[in-house]
Amino acid sequence: MKRKLFLLVIPALFATVAVVSCKKEKPLSSESNDVTTTKDGAQFVVDTLNSKVEWKGYKIFKSENTSHFGNIKFESGDVTVKDGKLESGKFVADMTSLTSEDLKNDKENLEKLNGHLKSGDFFEVEKFPTASYEITKVTPAAEGDYNTLLDGNLTIKGITKPVQFKANVSVKEGGEVSIATEPKDINREEFGVKFQAPAENGVIKDEVTLQIMVKALEKNKTFIIQLIIFRFIEKINNFFI
Repeated sequence: MKRKLFLLVIPALFATVAVVSCKKEKPLSSESNDVTTTKDGAQFVVDTLNSKVEWKGYKIFKSENTSHFGNIKFESGDVTVKDGKLESGKFVADMTSLTSEDLKNDKENLEKLNGHLKSGDFFEVEKFPTASYEITKVTPAAEGDYNTLLDGNLTIKGITKPVQFKANVSVKEGGEVSIATEPKDINREEFGVKFQAPAENGVIKDEVTLQIMVKALEKNKTFIIQLIIFRFIEKINNFFI
């Protein structure tokens, strides 16, 4: 009986994820770039277990001693590769997963900070559960520490604005794409995050540093990995029956 329930729950779970991931939230305001990229090429799916957005916020002076840092998981995403080069991509971040890493050993203050960041004072995740970055143009870079310039549209709290990232992009023959952007300062007030703490608690900087780290797998490879995970979970379930 337990096994039957398990086999019914798993397909339902995948179906629910697919429905949630396909939701389209219309921007409240937009100053977006025109999309010049295409989906013409090999399709890759973001490996959400091994991809993330790293963030860092600051008080008063921008220094390690006055900052909080953490990460945000991805809900979904896709990448297109054409002739061995990145052609396009869109990444959807799960804002409900936002958490601080510097306070991970301080449960009480971690919960307070995470709750505050998810509240209406900051990212209002109940109303805006996702954020996204859609690549609109990919340009090879010949100089500097990064091999690619990514132009794209960043959407946070329903507000979309054009943002350019320098990035290192790698397309491997084994069916894997990795993208690591530069740490880049974003003005949070431009995206409707305008909270300011009382002066005695320390003035919060308007700049938030974001860095996107993406690993994407070719679609057929992603399916195989999902199947292996499914079989592994099924064996564990059978063991306890």
